[in-house]
Amino acid sequence: MQPQPHIPPATANAAISAALKSQRARKNRGSYSCGRCGQPKKGHVCHLPPLDVPTTPIAPEPVTSVSAAASSTRSTVVSLSSAPLRQPFTNLRRALSFDDEEPDPTDLTDLDEEIVQPGRFHAVALWEVLKRLPPSGLMMAARVCRGWRETARKMWKAAEELRIRVPRRAQIGYVGSLLQKCPGLVMLTLRLESDFDATTLACIAFSCPNLEVLEILTCGAAVNRISGDELGRFVSNKRGLTSLKMEGCSNLGGFSLTSSSLSTLWLSDLHSLSKMIFNCPNLIEISLEFSQQEEDSTDLVTMVDGLGRTCTRLQNIHIASLKLSHTVVLALTAVNFRCLRMLSLVLGIDITDASVDAISSSYTNLELLDLSGSSITDTGLGMICDVLPDTLSKLLVALCPNITSSGIQFATAQLPLLELMDCGMTVSDPNSDNPSTPQKTSGYNQKMFIKHKRLKKLSLWGCSSLDALFLNCPELKDLNLNSCSNLQPESLVIQCPKLELVYASGCQNLLTVAIRKQVSENAAAGENHMTRKRLADGSKRIQALPSLYQETREDENYPAKKRRKIEREVCTIIH
Repeated sequence: MQPQPHIPPATANAAISAALKSQRARKNRGSYSCGRCGQPKKGHVCHLPPLDVPTTPIAPEPVTSVSAAASSTRSTVVSLSSAPLRQPFTNLRRALSFDDEEPDPTDLTDLDEEIVQPGRFHAVALWEVLKRLPPSGLMMAARVCRGWRETARKMWKAAEELRIRVPRRAQIGYVGSLLQKCPGLVMLTLRLESDFDATTLACIAFSCPNLEVLEILTCGAAVNRISGDELGRFVSNKRGLTSLKMEGCSNLGGFSLTSSSLSTLWLSDLHSLSKMIFNCPNLIEISLEFSQQEEDSTDLVTMVDGLGRTCTRLQNIHIASLKLSHTVVLALTAVNFRCLRMLSLVLGIDITDASVDAISSSYTNLELLDLSGSSITDTGLGMICDVLPDTLSKLLVALCPNITSSGIQFATAQLPLLELMDCGMTVSDPNSDNPSTPQKTSGYNQKMFIKHKRLKKLSLWGCSSLDALFLNCPELKDLNLNSCSNLQPESLVIQCPKLELVYASGCQNLLTVAIRKQVSENAAAGENHMTRKRLADGSKRIQALPSLYQETREDENYPAKKRRKIEREVCTIIH
């Protein structure tokens, strides 16, 4: 037996790799079917022109915005878009609306020439298919072949918006694995069904260096355990963060937020905050909702003073708290935000007409005013109409029991730019414990006549004392009559030809029928069904009946059962 020569390990490994490579090359014999028409190659002459198939089956970089549908298993929503075409946050389209923006054919000419195997999909077709998959489906599609894997990788890499619903059984690793696939992520929305803490913020900060918009929502019994100091560190470290919205902030205790880029801040479920420091000079919109508990010890006056010193560019302010009072309103008017356009002070039962006087004298350019849950009267509405007739377009005074139908009629008559008005639970019977029960108490039955040219949304929910309603609003599209139990069909007149949606839960069944009938009549009256038609000599036009110009086809080729009649429902009534 002859001795075998010694082969170094490096040479052996190189030889084995070369042999395996040549063996794979010999076995790659291709398909036995024609690549153009699909017929067997043996004895076949294809009549189709050859296709220029690229050597590397990889889809090119996307140029259009794409989104993914909701996942049925994990309820996950993904919105993907290309980085070069990123738009500002205010102009980004909503998730699940990828059909709203169709791709521009002029931008897809290069993609149409590429083909991605298997199945010889064009890159555009494959992109349109994969963009509708949830994350789990996109991960499974990446296992099909190299072309699909590269296309999925490019979709993850180009993602700018990601919306995830994290189930209770999922861990933080699930969120981290998805975020690592999207290095260019700009907008992130997390809907969490289990408890979470600062570990979630740390994962977001590490995986999303370019994050600008963050929204954290809670579902069910999920508890937000993030403290105020942890939130402050996250905001200060994310220098590009422009919008932060977070629910379940009952464990903050107190916070100090410092950011030069933050422009939008929404915090809800706040409770007994020891300190609130906002060092955000570019803050434009702030929304603070406190828990509805009587033992809340938050000092709102100090908070408003701090906002006036450090956030002078505020345009939209929303505060919902039972601790709102006339003193807080005076502190707000003393600050005098020059750019303020929208003011919402909700659930302040101690806000009176004196507070309205202070607001109207300090802020004369308001476009939205929400004083729902306050104690203002018709006199306060008169003050609003005297000062804001040229700017106010949205007025919300729901849950204000001291306002009557006369005040509402006066407000609609004196505010010509009004487009939205909410008067829910204003004209209601104080002796009725159940507003859905019909009441006929004398002295509380009121009538309302509203005539407005620009009003688009009107809410009268819970107005149980309203027994007659007359509406003449040609632009009205949304009407809420829920729990208007005393409203009678014979006392209802609706002259709103553009009405699209009516809420009538808790109303009489005959009222629903009357609404549908009147809306249909208004729509029919607005359309001209009589078409003008010339006589035989062409000398004069006359009103022609529909039977004279409509074509009917009753022959055997078009039987009556196959003819379709397209009818559009004029108005949707929810009851």
